[in-house]
Amino acid sequence: MGQALLRYDLPLLAGISAEDLADLNVRSHVVSLSAWETLFEQSDAACDVYFLISGALMAIHWTEDGREVIFTRFQIGDHFGELSALDGGSRSLAVVAREPSQVLVLEQASFLRMLDRLPLVRQRMFLSLTDRVRILTRRHLQLVTQSVEQRVRSYLVSFAFERGLLHPGAVLTDMPTHSEIAATIGANREIVSRVLSQLRRRGLIRTGRRRIEIMHPGALAEAEI
Repeated sequence: MGQALLRYDLPLLAGISAEDLADLNVRSHVVSLSAWETLFEQSDAACDVYFLISGALMAIHWTEDGREVIFTRFQIGDHFGELSALDGGSRSLAVVAREPSQVLVLEQASFLRMLDRLPLVRQRMFLSLTDRVRILTRRHLQLVTQSVEQRVRSYLVSFAFERGLLHPGAVLTDMPTHSEIAATIGANREIVSRVLSQLRRRGLIRTGRRRIEIMHPGALAEAEI
């Protein structure tokens, strides 16, 4: 069963061989999701670890008043769910497919054995958790110190940079909707739409259906024009 994990290009397991997994009794299976199908709900008790092997997923928190907050979007190869696997606690977020997707499910006991027996996997997991804390810290600081316009600018710059497209004339395709951007940066859709319209009128971006063209990345990254 351990060899099944190695069929996929999973950064967490890069350099791990079938021999490394041979004695760990690794148990995993693949789950297919339709667009907008939920993998697990907020507060679910499941404790397995997941790897996205195709499609696109996002992690969502629902507030008590029903407002949606998007915490992150997962890329192919990303892993998630390790917090509940480590402490046995319930899920803090829901995970939903944005499009038809496939997820590799690694059972909790197998994950814990891998952490115990494979130092390379353990080190990568610690680094991943550390990076996640830093990202959440930056997001918290943005929420308490930046205006909505600054947060929208920061979102666009980060979105472009992560894809190697932070240069004049770069076209960002398959953009999240205005509602999704708002849910990610802690704003509402109307204000996000207004800010994007202002940036377009200033000549910093051009917009289309699910696409944004970056015209002046340096000016976009500035706090104020």
